[in-house]
Amino acid sequence: MSVRESGAAGKWVGSPRDFLIEQHVADTMTSAHWHDHIEINLLLEGSMTYLFNGRQEYVEAGRLVLFWAAIPHQTISVTPESPLVCIYLPLVDFLAMPIEATARQAILQGAFIHEPNPSGETMGARWIEEWSHGDQVRRQLVNDEIGLRVRRLILDHADVGFNRREATALAGPSVRYTQTLTDLISTRYPEALTLTSIAKLARVHPTTANRSFRDVLGISVMEYLTRFRLARAMQRLAETDDAILEIAHDCGFGSSARFYDIFKKRTETTPRQFRLMTRSR
Repeated sequence: MSVRESGAAGKWVGSPRDFLIEQHVADTMTSAHWHDHIEINLLLEGSMTYLFNGRQEYVEAGRLVLFWAAIPHQTISVTPESPLVCIYLPLVDFLAMPIEATARQAILQGAFIHEPNPSGETMGARWIEEWSHGDQVRRQLVNDEIGLRVRRLILDHADVGFNRREATALAGPSVRYTQTLTDLISTRYPEALTLTSIAKLARVHPTTANRSFRDVLGISVMEYLTRFRLARAMQRLAETDDAILEIAHDCGFGSSARFYDIFKKRTETTPRQFRLMTRSR
């Protein structure tokens, strides 16, 4: 079963509640995309470069990569004919893992992590074979193994910390503008923001801000703001007992009605149902 759209590298088009594994030949993507899973990639040959949240991340074959796919991401450079294993872990399953809170929060706030040492292609090939052709017991074993690998990956990465890597310069000012704008949104998202007010804080014209954002991330500034607010709200729902009205206000949605409307539209569930799902695993 394939979950990607033609021409995309690991572009999710399924349900946000599904766990799935697929393999395809990696290729570059024409624009950034997102979905609500924790995405785990394993390139079996060659190398590739991601543009993740406005930053370049270079990855070699044999190293597991993990990131929250609700943050816009895009493959911008890939070695030709490189097989890629893509694993889609539902956010609810990830939140239920026994992972240190600081590590989990770092991932949900934009950490891009990959293994310090190669895993090798044998493991990924076996996962694909058993998931594609195995019975339910084999599939469950694959699911369990991946969960353990994710925990090990996070523990290994914790040894060097969850600090963001420095951006590699790209041609033109668009990436610099985008990084300035995303940094502003990450600190000012609870406020009543408009495109004009965000652009003013960044000292850039609103049209330039939106154009840069679309060039780099494939979405508008305000769409990114909505997704960032939603990400913070999902984190609060999963990790705290704070009132939903308080979360809506703190995350910048203005009213509980608007929060419920956006949350339902984007996640196909309500904030209360989402919270219950994260506690029932």
